[in-house]
Amino acid sequence: MSTNLTVFIVDDDPAVRDALGLQLGAAGYRIAVFASGAAFLQAWRPDWSGCLLIDVHMAELDGLALQRRLVELGCEIPMVLVACGGDVGMARAAFRAGALDFIDDPCDAAKLMPAIEEAFAHESRHRSAQLHSAASRERLNDLTPREREVMRLVVGGHHNREIAPQLGISVRTVEVHKGRLMSKLGVDNVADLVRLSLLTGD
Repeated sequence: MSTNLTVFIVDDDPAVRDALGLQLGAAGYRIAVFASGAAFLQAWRPDWSGCLLIDVHMAELDGLALQRRLVELGCEIPMVLVACGGDVGMARAAFRAGALDFIDDPCDAAKLMPAIEEAFAHESRHRSAQLHSAASRERLNDLTPREREVMRLVVGGHHNREIAPQLGISVRTVEVHKGRLMSKLGVDNVADLVRLSLLTGD
């Protein structure tokens, strides 16, 4: 079980909130509880991570509306929508808006725990990719302007013999720049260089 992530419970039913809080707390999860969608929106910070458990049947701001609002705000926490007596239409709407799962009985541990663990795994992969991307961007900043030019042309599918005349340098100099930039970026081949370029949007 992941312990460095939080389960955010958003439900306007005190009995359900208490039941979920006790159940998940006893299972070792770190939890944060909110009595309404508005309360969560007011408190939410972009650096929060973990899993959102959102009740669909909330009075003022229902779960599907909260989900759409969070997506608009750029919230990337995996969302699991829960609804006692949820129907196919609700589930379809939730999935279309990007929900990771839809559970029709929030207190069913056999459904709830796997959904939370899947959300945590998804969140961990996402955070790892973000860190890798940030580190790659930092390494890109170490490239000289000429190395960036060579990289752009290499990623564009040009061979050393084609790059040399475009930049007005020798093929040997292209090879030197290419070797240095790949060393700085920590890649061993052109395929990895292309992947890094796509990852960073460079």
